[in-house]
Amino acid sequence: MPAIPTIKPFVFSDAVRAFWDTRLAQQEEQRLRGMTDQGTRGSVTGGRQMNGFARVITELLIQAGVNQHSMYITSGTELPGYFRPTKKWDIVIAEDETLIAAIELKSMVGSFGNNLNNRAEEGLGNAVDIWTAYREGAFRTSPQPWLGYLFVLQDTADSTRPVSVKSPRFPAFPEFQNASYTKRCELLCRRLEHFS
Repeated sequence: MPAIPTIKPFVFSDAVRAFWDTRLAQQEEQRLRGMTDQGTRGSVTGGRQMNGFARVITELLIQAGVNQHSMYITSGTELPGYFRPTKKWDIVIAEDETLIAAIELKSMVGSFGNNLNNRAEEGLGNAVDIWTAYREGAFRTSPQPWLGYLFVLQDTADSTRPVSVKSPRFPAFPEFQNASYTKRCELLCRRLEHFS
């Protein structure tokens, strides 16, 4: 039997590089077409910047023994929700009529104050929606699926400096006091880990 050639795996550092390269390419494509979004929005409206992360995750899943034909990737695979008809997930793993996993890929570059609050509301809302749909039988007899949330945050002086909290009536939890947007993002992700 001939040896299977070794292919260099795509790693997370490659995905980060691809993320930035794709953002720049999408912005340049818009500029050349004479269509520009406000600010840096043109770098994300092409929708391909997270593909490298999807590739790394699917390669890891295949190495872990997940059937490649059970994965639905970056095509916006829709799953039923409870508070809305459906929600598009970036990676879905399903075999026959069993939902195994759903993974959301998100990023944030700049405008950290408003955007992080929006991402927190999205992440929590998506979790509440799919867990409620699961509880109400939307996935038939599937065992509890695994949910994943990968979040890419730009590392800048603005994302890492301490930020004050305005909460005049009731104090925010102490861990949020003077926490950077990076720390707030970490708290969000760690707390979502335990939400099911």
